[in-house]
Amino acid sequence: MLPVTAPQPVTGPGWWWLGVHGGAGVTTLGQAVPGGRDAGRAWPAAEQPQPVVLVARSDAGGLQAVQSAAQQWASQLVTGVELLGLVVVADAPGRRPRVLRDLLSLVSGTVPRLWEIPWVEQWRLGEPPSAHTPKECAPLARDLTRLTRPA
Repeated sequence: MLPVTAPQPVTGPGWWWLGVHGGAGVTTLGQAVPGGRDAGRAWPAAEQPQPVVLVARSDAGGLQAVQSAAQQWASQLVTGVELLGLVVVADAPGRRPRVLRDLLSLVSGTVPRLWEIPWVEQWRLGEPPSAHTPKECAPLARDLTRLTRPA
Protein backbone atom coordinates (compact mmCIF):
# COMPACT_ATOMS: atom_id res chain seq x y z
CA MET A 1 0.00 0.00 0.00
CA LEU A 2 1.32 3.42 -0.94
CA PRO A 3 1.48 6.06 1.82
CA VAL A 4 -0.52 9.28 1.65
CA THR A 5 1.20 12.65 2.06
CA ALA A 6 0.05 16.24 2.08
CA PRO A 7 2.35 18.01 -0.41
CA GLN A 8 2.17 21.54 -1.68
CA PRO A 9 -0.87 21.51 -3.98
CA VAL A 10 -0.35 21.86 -7.69
CA THR A 11 -1.32 25.40 -8.59
CA GLY A 12 -2.15 26.15 -12.17
CA PRO A 13 -1.62 23.53 -14.84
CA GLY A 14 0.27 20.46 -13.75
CA TRP A 15 -0.03 17.03 -12.25
CA TRP A 16 1.73 14.58 -9.95
CA TRP A 17 3.68 11.59 -11.30
CA LEU A 18 3.18 8.75 -8.80
CA GLY A 19 5.65 5.92 -9.30
CA VAL A 20 3.94 2.84 -7.86
CA HIS A 21 7.30 1.10 -7.39
CA GLY A 22 10.99 1.99 -7.44
CA GLY A 23 12.42 2.47 -10.92
CA ALA A 24 9.03 3.08 -12.51
CA GLY A 25 10.36 5.87 -14.74
CA VAL A 26 9.06 9.02 -13.04
CA THR A 27 12.31 10.97 -13.41
CA THR A 28 12.60 10.08 -17.08
CA LEU A 29 8.96 10.96 -17.79
CA GLY A 30 9.39 14.23 -15.94
CA GLN A 31 12.15 15.16 -18.37
CA ALA A 32 10.39 13.81 -21.49
CA VAL A 33 6.96 15.29 -20.66
CA PRO A 34 7.36 18.54 -18.70
CA GLY A 35 4.57 19.81 -16.47
CA GLY A 36 4.42 17.15 -13.79
CA ARG A 37 5.93 16.86 -10.33
CA ASP A 38 7.32 13.77 -8.63
CA ALA A 39 4.97 12.66 -5.85
CA GLY A 40 7.78 10.68 -4.21
CA ARG A 41 5.97 7.31 -4.28
CA ALA A 42 3.12 8.58 -2.08
CA TRP A 43 -0.42 9.71 -2.87
CA PRO A 44 -0.40 13.55 -2.85
CA ALA A 45 -3.73 14.00 -1.10
CA ALA A 46 -4.93 17.49 -0.21
CA GLU A 47 -8.14 19.40 0.39
CA GLN A 48 -8.22 20.45 -3.25
CA PRO A 49 -8.21 17.32 -5.50
CA GLN A 50 -4.73 16.75 -6.88
CA PRO A 51 -4.30 15.44 -10.44
CA VAL A 52 -2.28 12.20 -10.31
CA VAL A 53 -0.82 9.93 -12.99
CA LEU A 54 0.34 6.48 -11.92
CA VAL A 55 3.64 5.33 -13.44
CA ALA A 56 4.89 1.74 -13.68
CA ARG A 57 7.24 -0.47 -15.67
CA SER A 58 5.63 -3.12 -17.85
CA ASP A 59 7.11 -6.07 -15.96
CA ALA A 60 5.06 -8.32 -13.67
CA GLY A 61 6.15 -6.53 -10.48
CA GLY A 62 5.27 -3.13 -11.91
CA LEU A 63 1.84 -4.22 -13.12
CA GLN A 64 1.09 -5.91 -9.79
CA ALA A 65 2.04 -2.66 -8.04
CA VAL A 66 -0.46 -0.88 -10.30
CA GLN A 67 -3.14 -3.36 -9.22
CA SER A 68 -2.45 -2.58 -5.58
CA ALA A 69 -2.44 1.19 -6.11
CA ALA A 70 -5.63 1.07 -8.19
CA GLN A 71 -7.37 -1.01 -5.51
CA GLN A 72 -6.26 1.47 -2.85
CA TRP A 73 -7.66 4.36 -4.90
CA ALA A 74 -10.90 2.57 -5.85
CA SER A 75 -11.60 1.60 -2.24
CA GLN A 76 -11.57 5.33 -1.40
CA LEU A 77 -8.71 4.93 1.06
CA VAL A 78 -7.16 7.90 -0.72
CA THR A 79 -9.06 11.18 -0.82
CA GLY A 80 -8.12 14.45 -2.43
CA VAL A 81 -6.84 12.74 -5.59
CA GLU A 82 -8.09 12.99 -9.16
CA LEU A 83 -6.62 9.94 -10.86
CA LEU A 84 -5.98 10.88 -14.49
CA GLY A 85 -4.60 7.54 -15.62
CA LEU A 86 -1.62 5.24 -15.87
CA VAL A 87 1.62 5.47 -17.83
CA VAL A 88 3.30 2.12 -18.47
CA VAL A 89 6.95 2.38 -19.45
CA ALA A 90 8.37 -0.59 -21.38
CA ASP A 91 10.81 -2.64 -19.32
CA ALA A 92 12.42 -4.29 -22.36
CA PRO A 93 12.52 -3.96 -26.13
CA GLY A 94 10.10 -5.90 -28.30
CA ARG A 95 6.69 -7.37 -27.80
CA ARG A 96 5.48 -8.15 -24.28
CA PRO A 97 4.90 -11.78 -23.36
CA ARG A 98 1.22 -12.78 -23.42
CA VAL A 99 0.98 -13.07 -19.64
CA LEU A 100 2.10 -9.42 -19.29
CA ARG A 101 -0.22 -8.24 -22.08
CA ASP A 102 -3.11 -9.95 -20.27
CA LEU A 103 -2.12 -8.44 -16.92
CA LEU A 104 -1.84 -4.96 -18.48
CA SER A 105 -5.27 -5.40 -20.05
CA LEU A 106 -6.67 -6.29 -16.63
CA VAL A 107 -5.07 -3.43 -14.69
CA SER A 108 -5.72 -0.81 -17.36
CA GLY A 109 -9.44 -1.42 -16.86
CA THR A 110 -9.12 -0.08 -13.31
CA VAL A 111 -7.85 3.39 -14.28
CA PRO A 112 -9.43 6.17 -16.36
CA ARG A 113 -6.74 6.21 -19.10
CA LEU A 114 -3.71 4.27 -20.24
CA TRP A 115 -0.64 5.62 -22.00
CA GLU A 116 2.17 3.29 -23.09
CA ILE A 117 5.75 4.41 -23.60
CA PRO A 118 7.94 2.06 -25.65
CA TRP A 119 11.47 0.95 -24.93
CA VAL A 120 13.96 3.73 -25.70
CA GLU A 121 17.49 2.39 -25.96
CA GLN A 122 19.00 5.90 -25.75
CA TRP A 123 17.38 6.39 -22.32
CA ARG A 124 18.97 3.18 -21.12
CA LEU A 125 22.35 4.46 -22.32
CA GLY A 126 21.94 7.65 -20.28
CA GLU A 127 21.04 10.09 -23.03
CA PRO A 128 18.60 12.83 -21.98
CA PRO A 129 14.94 11.96 -22.46
CA SER A 130 14.29 15.36 -24.03
CA ALA A 131 16.78 14.47 -26.82
CA HIS A 132 15.06 11.15 -27.61
CA THR A 133 11.36 11.51 -26.95
CA PRO A 134 9.28 8.77 -28.60
CA LYS A 135 6.21 9.78 -30.57
CA GLU A 136 4.03 8.10 -27.91
CA CYS A 137 4.96 10.92 -25.51
CA ALA A 138 3.14 13.48 -27.68
CA PRO A 139 -0.41 12.18 -26.94
CA LEU A 140 0.53 11.82 -23.27
CA ALA A 141 1.70 15.44 -23.08
CA ARG A 142 -1.31 16.68 -25.06
CA ASP A 143 -3.80 14.75 -22.90
CA LEU A 144 -2.24 15.80 -19.59
CA THR A 145 -2.11 19.44 -20.67
CA ARG A 146 -5.77 19.27 -21.69
CA LEU A 147 -6.83 17.45 -18.51
CA THR A 148 -5.05 19.85 -16.17
CA ARG A 149 -5.81 23.12 -17.92
CA PRO A 150 -7.89 25.42 -15.72
CA ALA A 151 -11.51 25.67 -16.84
